Amino acid sequence: MKSPMKRTAFLSRSDRATEKAMRVPRGLITTLQRWYEIHGRALPWRGERDPYRVWLREIMLQQTTVTAVVPYLERFLQAFPTVESLAAAEEIAVLRLWEGLGYYSRARNLHRAARQLMTEHAGTFPADAEGLEALPGIGRYTAGAIASFAFEQPAAIVEANTLRLHARLLGYTGDPRSKDGQQQLWSWAAQLVEAATPKFGPGAINQALMDVGATVCTPMNPHCSECPLKRWCAAFAAGKQAEIPLPPVRAVITEVTDATVAIHHRGRYLLRQRAPNERWAGLWDFPRFTVDDPSSLPLILTKGVCDQTGLTIDLGDEIATLKHSVTRYRITLRCFTATVHSGRLRVEDTLRWVPASEFAAYPLSVTGRKFAERLREGLLK
Repeated sequence: MKSPMKRTAFLSRSDRATEKAMRVPRGLITTLQRWYEIHGRALPWRGERDPYRVWLREIMLQQTTVTAVVPYLERFLQAFPTVESLAAAEEIAVLRLWEGLGYYSRARNLHRAARQLMTEHAGTFPADAEGLEALPGIGRYTAGAIASFAFEQPAAIVEANTLRLHARLLGYTGDPRSKDGQQQLWSWAAQLVEAATPKFGPGAINQALMDVGATVCTPMNPHCSECPLKRWCAAFAAGKQAEIPLPPVRAVITEVTDATVAIHHRGRYLLRQRAPNERWAGLWDFPRFTVDDPSSLPLILTKGVCDQTGLTIDLGDEIATLKHSVTRYRITLRCFTATVHSGRLRVEDTLRWVPASEFAAYPLSVTGRKFAERLREGLLK
């Protein structure tokens, strides 16, 4: 065991001190194993080795909580139990099941990767991190998770919980998201999984580290007295738990006003598939526009609809105002109805007349779904 005096060397920025600090101390892995066997989180996928299931859950868990992911994962696996079934599916079906999880590029990349696995790998996942990273949507963390959890490869992972834990163990006072910070944290994480034993493999080590970060080494008021790794923690030795790691720079929130219009014609509503360069690309929605000048809103909607669809409209009532946030934007969405005045709808695959009874078949944005439900409720009254 290192003495407190020696542990303070973790805080040095010199190469020699950093190199010494990043050696895995004797006893750390054994202590982590004992803690994990007793205190590891009882996650529904504990011990899962199927690379397909590991891949799905790790993609879903990005930017999403475990609680939110569980029902989505169950529904997704019921619809697409294998990589073959996912590859054979239409994108609209994949996006519909993903609806509500957000960051829809994840779903589109899942679909693309499944098809690439079928065409280039006969449906078999590469076992190494490098091969996995060649698939769409799989970055360094996801590749390490699949390689270690499914194939017991000594592949490191650094995500929100382990970034915080590793930064504190090393006493890293710089920005852990910088190039230097990432290099040091990933190097340290790699050494930890390389210290695996036959009874405590890389997958278990990675999961144990995430569990310590999630339940003990928390962002605020970490439970240091309960931490199995406190004897090797430089931040604890120096009393710098509250200062390490440096917090990310907060994004400046921008207020945005959007308006959307449900155009009704002969018992159906017009839906438009959002373009690849738009937010919520691939999803369907009612025609929607950003409003810079609210006083010109009627003109913006009528002109915008004509430009997008070829139709002129008679704008009706504003029936709802919805608020939501997307990344650094706080959006107020004003929802209107309208009827067709004149014109002919452009013949495009991205424009469809849909009866309200079929809204459920289309993947909509969260606010689009809320608006659709308001319309259906109004028709049922």
